Amino acid sequence: MKNQIVLNGSDFLLEDLIDIARNNVGIKISINSESRINKARDLIDKWVKDGERIYGVTTGFGALSEVTISLQDTKKLQKKILFSHSAGIGRPMEEDVVRAMIALRVNDFCRGNSGLRLETIEKLARILNAGIVPVVPEKGSVGASGDLVPMAHLALVLIGEGEAFVNGQRMAGARALKEKSIKPLELAAGEGLALINGTQFMIALGCLALHDALNLCKHADIAAGMSLETLMGTRSAFDPRIHNARPHTGQIKAASNMLRITENSEIISSHQDCSRVQDAYTLRCSPQVHGASWDAFDYVDKVVKVEMNSSTENPLIFPESEEFISGGNFHGQPLALACDFLSIAIAELANISERRIERLVNPQLSGLPAFLVEDGGLNSGFMIAQYVAASLVSENKVLAHPASVDSIPTSANKEDHVSMGAFAARKCRDIVANTEEVIAIELLCGAQGIDLFTNIKAGNGTLAAYEVIRSKVDYMKEDRVLSADIAKVKELLRAGSIVTAVEDKVGELY
Repeated sequence: MKNQIVLNGSDFLLEDLIDIARNNVGIKISINSESRINKARDLIDKWVKDGERIYGVTTGFGALSEVTISLQDTKKLQKKILFSHSAGIGRPMEEDVVRAMIALRVNDFCRGNSGLRLETIEKLARILNAGIVPVVPEKGSVGASGDLVPMAHLALVLIGEGEAFVNGQRMAGARALKEKSIKPLELAAGEGLALINGTQFMIALGCLALHDALNLCKHADIAAGMSLETLMGTRSAFDPRIHNARPHTGQIKAASNMLRITENSEIISSHQDCSRVQDAYTLRCSPQVHGASWDAFDYVDKVVKVEMNSSTENPLIFPESEEFISGGNFHGQPLALACDFLSIAIAELANISERRIERLVNPQLSGLPAFLVEDGGLNSGFMIAQYVAASLVSENKVLAHPASVDSIPTSANKEDHVSMGAFAARKCRDIVANTEEVIAIELLCGAQGIDLFTNIKAGNGTLAAYEVIRSKVDYMKEDRVLSADIAKVKELLRAGSIVTAVEDKVGELY
């Protein structure tokens, strides 16, 4: 892992963002970016001096854009926009989201289209590197004109206002800066608007959700493989000839994963001569369902990579031609659609997983002891674990309703179409968290099911997954508090321990 990520506005990677957001890696502005930033700022200063009419620099905002601001009030205007736009409500966003927001904002500014001073951008980077986490309320952005409300709360700390967390302690922004020996910034003309006019709240959430969704893909395949074995299914539906006949990339990858995960399974080979012709869809069609989600994630990944390395403020300064142009790159529609698509794709992984859990715990479908426990009746086993999975899946179905189909006019109808991308991204992250729990429950049930096949060996990959789970969670002989077991498996899932063990045995999964 790198100690510091150098940002230049053009090749910021998702894995680097995750390191910054979650592993406290710092950031630095590239030398090449500095010259472009300085040139754009020089142009702003010249235009202000010459009396140019520039939106948000020498005019009011939104529906007040026709109001001209005097030269002596241009600095005052920038502070006022931070105050007036800091109207967020709700709980503070998590530290990883806020750190991602700052890194993405700095990377945007490194493109040199914002007109911010270099010292302003450097101070924002310094706040991140010092471990100061501005308090950013979760609600208030409509996903157009940028994420104005959350970005305003973030920027308040730059000028010694607002609130921040330092080492987990919530305090006034001025105190947070003082504790890290950072002086508050006095904003120059145009800087208030440039700081808040961008999509970094929704893209931060979208990036973190995508990263966690990609981690879920392999776990979903492993869980499906474990369920297949425990339910005495067949591997024939994973035959590559089937999937090459309908060559969706994700489907082919998922089928290959499941084929390798279950290779050399004595459980499966023990019943290969049985009379069952076909397995249920949740087993037989797992590659088709998982694969479709994988392909959706690929699309979202493309959108995210573009947005991570884009200029999203307004107006944009073009140093090469010495021009400024007002436009709409702050509009979050690309992200709103991508996050809604991501939400649906993730929710489907939970949907099919919960149906496999039901098959595992239902003795009429599994042929195993009811709810995967000995002495049923006295013990309820995994009965309520399936209830929990069902509740999470039902919640996902509500959350998966597209936010992007809604719009409501703002700013006296000047901003008459908005994306609702911020909410699309927020609820997407909630769906990811729910789906992690559902797949953790399936993995837990799968391990319990494998234990019921005494003296018969599981497949290469499923056995590896089973052994990792059993290193943290014991076989359940009689009822105990299940929430602790689910939490332990989820922790293994998030850490990637199960995937690592499986890949050591079967090779890298797609």
